[in-house]
Amino acid sequence: MSVENGEWVMHGLSKNDPECLHTVEDLEKYIEKVGFVPLFGNEIKGFSVEEKTEAKYWWSGNELKDPWEWRRIISARGKIAYGKFFDKKSGFISMEWLPYFVNFRRDGYDFDALWDDGKASRKMKKIMDLFDGENEDAELFSFEIKQMANFGKDGDKGFEGVMTALQMQMYLTTRDFRQKKNKKGEEYGWHVAVFTTPENMWGYRNVTAAYKESPEESASKVFDHVAKMYPKAGAKEIRKVLGIR
Repeated sequence: MSVENGEWVMHGLSKNDPECLHTVEDLEKYIEKVGFVPLFGNEIKGFSVEEKTEAKYWWSGNELKDPWEWRRIISARGKIAYGKFFDKKSGFISMEWLPYFVNFRRDGYDFDALWDDGKASRKMKKIMDLFDGENEDAELFSFEIKQMANFGKDGDKGFEGVMTALQMQMYLTTRDFRQKKNKKGEEYGWHVAVFTTPENMWGYRNVTAAYKESPEESASKVFDHVAKMYPKAGAKEIRKVLGIR
């Protein structure tokens, strides 16, 4: 996606291109095959859902054709992780590759240990406390997290940035996109992101399966995987998109 002549332009494929993804099932199979992929175009040419789909269907609202709707469907199915995982932007990670991202992005730290070592901010702690202890199975709308952690006009600032940081460090993931409900229990309005922890979604043992190796080893595996798929991509660009220091 880029700005051309003052307008946003999507860069996709022709429907007749053999690499074009036409359905949400096509996208799920593609993610399982390649392991992980950002939603939108980035410094690595071809490494995005945008560049594997038809541009005209984005934001059409057609669940059968619209990749923007597919992210909601895939999140709800719970078989693939979705969140702001790539250079602070959205994308997907398969269950096979999730533990490696968790290991190198967390640098081997569970959040409590990160906080104890003084490596997490107070704002992060306020949010993660909502998913701790008796609330470890919590699934919260983004607006609920903002209110409960006291962000906003009379509270702390920078809510979106903190939420993005927690996703980039693999402490939070998107559970679903749901509509709000009125007092009668009727759904209304836009679908809003619902968040939880990866551990709640897939279990602590599965999420931390790569803790047995060093974060550097996990980062190298992720880097090498992309370098093999996109041999023309520069090392600097790969590290940037993958969040490797």
